[in-house]
Amino acid sequence: MVVSTRVKGSAAQTSAAYFAAWKRGDLQGMAALVYQPPADFIARHRSFSEDLHVEDIQLLPGAVKGTGETAAEVPFTGSRILSEFGAWPFSSTLRLAVRDRTWKVLWAPETLDPLLKDGGTVRLTEFDGPAVQLVTSEGEKIPNDSYAESYLAELKPEFDEVGQGWALESALPGQQARRLKTVEPKVSLERTTLSRSVQAAAARALDGVRNASIVAIRPSTGEVLAVADRLEDNYSAFRDFFPPGSTFKTVTAAALLEAGLDPAAEVDCPGTYTIPNSRTVKNAGEQGHGSVTFADAFAYSCNTTFVREAVDRLSADSLVETAAKWGFNGAKLATGLGGHCGRMDPPDSVDELAADSFGQGSVEATPLCMAMVAAAVESGSLRVPRILSKAAVERIDGPPAKPVELDEGTVTALRDMMAAVVDHGTAAAAGLPAGVSGKTGTAEAGTGEAAREHGWFIGYRDDLAFSVFVRDGGSGRSAALPVAARFLNGL
Repeated sequence: MVVSTRVKGSAAQTSAAYFAAWKRGDLQGMAALVYQPPADFIARHRSFSEDLHVEDIQLLPGAVKGTGETAAEVPFTGSRILSEFGAWPFSSTLRLAVRDRTWKVLWAPETLDPLLKDGGTVRLTEFDGPAVQLVTSEGEKIPNDSYAESYLAELKPEFDEVGQGWALESALPGQQARRLKTVEPKVSLERTTLSRSVQAAAARALDGVRNASIVAIRPSTGEVLAVADRLEDNYSAFRDFFPPGSTFKTVTAAALLEAGLDPAAEVDCPGTYTIPNSRTVKNAGEQGHGSVTFADAFAYSCNTTFVREAVDRLSADSLVETAAKWGFNGAKLATGLGGHCGRMDPPDSVDELAADSFGQGSVEATPLCMAMVAAAVESGSLRVPRILSKAAVERIDGPPAKPVELDEGTVTALRDMMAAVVDHGTAAAAGLPAGVSGKTGTAEAGTGEAAREHGWFIGYRDDLAFSVFVRDGGSGRSAALPVAARFLNGL
């Protein structure tokens, strides 16, 4: 009997067949060419491709090299096309030997990929990118140290679109994984209404100023152009109420104008005034101006004039009704961040009506609200401010209230009166740029040793309205006006 010792095929033929089967994805054909393939040969190849999202593979075998009479190897290069990363090249070696008189592939994990040697692993991981990035209305980064950070942090959770990134990682047993490739997630940008230049000017105006805020609005649209908030004790310029002081005379003046008081009418502005059978009211420093026009009484911020005229001409209901038209006692504002305007109780007495008339008593307002009031004077319409697109605001806060058209004669008179404040009134010679109209306010808070003053200045210039509020900072002229001048001159 003769036993054949002839070897079937060659190393070149077996390697060529193996590479051809690999290229066409014939895992069964590959396994048939391997000497004693592992039980999970097919599953391992399939899961490697599926887990790494391999779309295609390219193989370029080198020349067959003999390593003995019955052994050979073929160095080769390849490139896997991954859906997340594109081409991912690799190089390895196909080893062959004669087994049972047939050339077979001696398969090992590193034949599939060199990173699998010695128990190595390769995996594709997904990771979350940064949350939505809020940007200015121009699509630019919001300035650093903008003092709007707390507002932006509150807005971000309203946008749940988080970009997904991909990482291709390899690791050896007991070692930390290393990243081979990374696709950074696409950052989702959401435009706010904030203006980069206005926000920057507001923030820099508050540098070094404690316990203060600036809110700026575009009167024609209600867009919030800036919110720089350095209020302490977790107070918010959008949500927290403070006595507005004489800035509320803008609303009282509107009520008096609609009650028939002409801006040119002569009125008295004594340093002190005693309401018949009631309290005595004083101007700041008990300064009197004698007989002046109503417009100048507004410009000089005469408490005595406003108390006397309000008591003589207004009822409790008429002042509350006028305040309601200007946003007081209304519902939560649909700004994208919520917020409120102002509030006041119906006066139960002459004393209460007197105090309310110059922004004390029960009258309270947010800095946002007083910016709304200034914007309404400029545009003639009271609009709910918004800090996001109309669609985003409606999704978050519901539909906003429609603009309230104000009496044309009233707002025309108020524009002249607010211009007089800056021209020769309490805001004169304060370094404000040309074209600004406004109203100062000093609000008393607390009593006795706890008594303090809040400083206000509200106003507008062209299509920009604003409120400056300095809590516990002193008078409107000494505390708020310098901040407003820095803000407006910085634009």
